[in-house]
Amino acid sequence: MMNLKINISNFLTLLASSLLFLTATSSIKAQNGNNAPQKSNFKNRIHIGGGLGLSIGNGYSNIMVAPSAIYDVNDYFSTGLGLQYSYVDSRDYFESHLYGISLIELFNPIPEVQLSAELEQLRVNNTYTQFSPEIKDDFWNTALYFGAGYRANNITVGIRYNVLYREANNVYSQAWMPFVRVYF
Repeated sequence: MMNLKINISNFLTLLASSLLFLTATSSIKAQNGNNAPQKSNFKNRIHIGGGLGLSIGNGYSNIMVAPSAIYDVNDYFSTGLGLQYSYVDSRDYFESHLYGISLIELFNPIPEVQLSAELEQLRVNNTYTQFSPEIKDDFWNTALYFGAGYRANNITVGIRYNVLYREANNVYSQAWMPFVRVYF
């Protein structure tokens, strides 16, 4: 059964990666020599954004930085890359560093609705400090999110679901995750 789950997970990751690649490249058209795009047009299609997070409580800290950049292929599709770093510390229990990269695909069927697919690959370094000696758990985690959100100008608020979620990985507490995206 475990082998079947791993194979399904690998299949879904491969399928999603292929779909994301095809989505990003399907809108590219041959350019007419008389209609050469201007450099400023390319610059206007690039948007920088991302997320910042800070959560501090009694013996708990969570700091997250996640910059990203997207390119508007056309009025409906955008594709991009994101980076992520998170530091989590729960005093006398564990300390965690997560860092990685993600491939982002956005589809806007109408201006107010944004559908998304994001393939994320994180390196996870957990240290469980409540044990003596400390236990270290280092591994790679792959997440594949499908999401939907309401978009107003450059801000999107929504929810996404990680179809590759596994509770045993100790990365995220659940498969559903709300999000706020801001791009300038």
